[in-house]
Amino acid sequence: MLDDFLIRAALAGVGVAVAAAPLGCFVVWRKMAYFGDATAHAAILGVALSLALSTSIFVGALAVALVMALAVSTLSERRYAIDTLLGVLAHSALAFGLVAVSFISGVRLDLMAYLFGEILAVTVTDLVVIWGGAALVLALIGWRWSAMLTATLNRDLAYASGIDPRREQLILTVSLAIVVAVAIKVVGALLIAAMLIIPAATARPISKTPEIMAALAAVIGAASALLGLRLSFLYDTPTGPTIVCVAALLFAASNLLGLARRSA
Repeated sequence: MLDDFLIRAALAGVGVAVAAAPLGCFVVWRKMAYFGDATAHAAILGVALSLALSTSIFVGALAVALVMALAVSTLSERRYAIDTLLGVLAHSALAFGLVAVSFISGVRLDLMAYLFGEILAVTVTDLVVIWGGAALVLALIGWRWSAMLTATLNRDLAYASGIDPRREQLILTVSLAIVVAVAIKVVGALLIAAMLIIPAATARPISKTPEIMAALAAVIGAASALLGLRLSFLYDTPTGPTIVCVAALLFAASNLLGLARRSA
């Protein structure tokens, strides 16, 4: 079954959606959209370093994404203007990554594949990495769900309950770096943030509880991946951007449904 490239692509898309969905909910609740963007952009620098050092792309992307996420978390706690900080770091990391790639000689690199994804070229090894990363992220989120939710809703309440918000932020940061590392092959560095945010934002108007929102986000993300893959195959369009376009259309439909419910 895994010999079929479309089956591998579908499994990869669903794996990324399952990993990104609950994490995306926390990104939406904490208003961390640019945080995810900065971490994703940094992954390109990780790709360049991996190729230069002849190491695993996953390891390089994970390491640099984690460093970026930790740096942003640390600096934001020291009262730096977070929007300015993220703007500087996101674009700087992407620029340094693209420049670093140009210095690599003797390596054939399809830069577009890392920027916009190459889901149709996913291998069985990639699937193992993607689903292994998804399982790890789900385990972390499941383990700390209540604590992370409390820290997200009210820091003072978290402290009163014996929960350290900084520890929960660290777990969220590590999870985000893992998702970026496993998703870069599927949707690319420029579209990872979209797959984190759009399914969660789509689920928000039609969800009554945080748990329902996370579950719906996973379903919406998986549906976007499968439908986007199908449309890309039928109309010969770029797969990663097509997946994001489907997610955006579902977001519009969800918000229209929410407006209709409120006006009824």
